[in-house]
Amino acid sequence: MNQRFKPAETFRRDFTFRNSDEAVLRFPFPFPEDSYMYSVNIEPHTPGGPTAAFQAAFDVDEHYVAECAERAIVLEEDPGRCKVLPHMMAAQWDTLELIMESFARDYPQDFSLTKEGTNWVWENRPLGIKQSFVFGDAKTLPCEPFEYITRQAQGDFTLQDQREDNLFVDGGMVTTQADWSLEFNIGMTFHEWHGPVPLAHQLGVFDRALKFLMRLQYGQPVRRLNWTMTINPRLDTSPENYPLWGTDRTTVTPENVAEKVFLRVELQTLFRLPRSNAILFGIRCYLLSVADIARVEKWGKRLHRVLLDLPTELQDYKGLTRYRQTVVDYLAPLDDGAPLPSGIAPGQTAL
Repeated sequence: MNQRFKPAETFRRDFTFRNSDEAVLRFPFPFPEDSYMYSVNIEPHTPGGPTAAFQAAFDVDEHYVAECAERAIVLEEDPGRCKVLPHMMAAQWDTLELIMESFARDYPQDFSLTKEGTNWVWENRPLGIKQSFVFGDAKTLPCEPFEYITRQAQGDFTLQDQREDNLFVDGGMVTTQADWSLEFNIGMTFHEWHGPVPLAHQLGVFDRALKFLMRLQYGQPVRRLNWTMTINPRLDTSPENYPLWGTDRTTVTPENVAEKVFLRVELQTLFRLPRSNAILFGIRCYLLSVADIARVEKWGKRLHRVLLDLPTELQDYKGLTRYRQTVVDYLAPLDDGAPLPSGIAPGQTAL
């Protein structure tokens, strides 16, 4: 096992998940300014960016092995977390090819892909997998191609089929979501999927986003950041398991807020797929405790300012109402009010 991975981490029950100093500094902090409001905030998904999380098509970090193990646990308990409608088979193979080629290119020490026509050999060294298969023949894999490869990647994925001048959520691997259900959303249009989001519809955010994505070109992926907060380093905050995590919000106190409350950031990536013309939507989840955020001076001050003035509608939608003030009070002594540079890079005084 490559020592840069942490295979024993857990995201449930005893919550042994921890971020190293390196993982803290590569975190995709989502606030470039001192206030926050929904926006399209899409940029080209090209290698490089303000932290190391942006350097590859699909980020692989020290939590890779543990997160793949967590996904396997969720799927064992609820196989319906991976679902793809029958007409999306070409998009399944597109996804497998994209992720395999990207991993092999960006992390050659950990992954390799060998092709001889349609006879492919895939090797995933961190997970101890070596698989020979025929590209295009699902019978040569242990499961359907979309499930096969997304079991080996961090974060969630959905497949959007483009038809009728709209995008439809027609497939997904969703085990680390922030309180939404693939079972409920499968088959929905773009606006139906985003229906619960407050303020953004009135601002026209989703109208603009849909128009942009309908014109997304192959070979020109894009990315954006989204965020919420969660209690404990729990990846699976699904509606199906709400009884397991919903009451966690009542357990935050001034004494435990720094270790118990986590900023939950999604690095969202969108790729046009070549054969199916579908869009692969990657939703890579990162967790960073308030304690670790406070170790980075710029981030601690900025989070304090964002939460202090966050609109009530967003507090309610993101489930922060019960504990937002406790986080604000914890961060307040760290914020001297001095101007901060724009952008999300951690700055020179980190750690």
